[in-house]
Amino acid sequence: MGIEYVITILTFTGITLIGVLGAYMVTGLTGLFSFGQAAFLAIGAYVSAVLMKDYQVALPFAMLAAIAVGVLCGLLVGLPTVRLRRDYISLVTFGFGEAIIALLTNSASITGGAMGLSGIPFPWPDGWGGLEPNAVWLIVVGISVVICLAVVVSYKYSKYGRQCLALRSDELAAKSMGINVTKLKLMTFLIAA
Repeated sequence: MGIEYVITILTFTGITLIGVLGAYMVTGLTGLFSFGQAAFLAIGAYVSAVLMKDYQVALPFAMLAAIAVGVLCGLLVGLPTVRLRRDYISLVTFGFGEAIIALLTNSASITGGAMGLSGIPFPWPDGWGGLEPNAVWLIVVGISVVICLAVVVSYKYSKYGRQCLALRSDELAAKSMGINVTKLKLMTFLIAA
């Protein structure tokens, strides 16, 4: 087993961990069951990849654009969804996830369809301190995981995280204690997106 294989596995593990942290925020903290978190991850990935490949946007700006588009999609899905009860939220987010799959598959000229994108340029053509491209991607993903983990942990131990735990336990009791449940659900959904 070569070092390139290990680096690739660690990189994909880090990317998966970012998606899991988003799902944890929605499901673990608030008790809402969302099937659409992978769709937000896919939207961000495709936005950054298309910007880098077709428009030669630098990686940091492509990442910021991916975050912005993911949050915008989260807002479009979250605004009508968070007013629903628990079971209906999972149905709406499942439908959104399936719609994104169909959109990405059917717009093959932009996204590469079922085969995905290829030929995404390496953001540092001369290398990065002499490191191999896969090692650089592992570092970028590792930094992203640390940032996402810090955001999730900070949110969990903030007053909003405690309110989310109250919401998860009993939504009616949380409302009666003065927690704006709709606003809390939407805020958590947007951060998770």
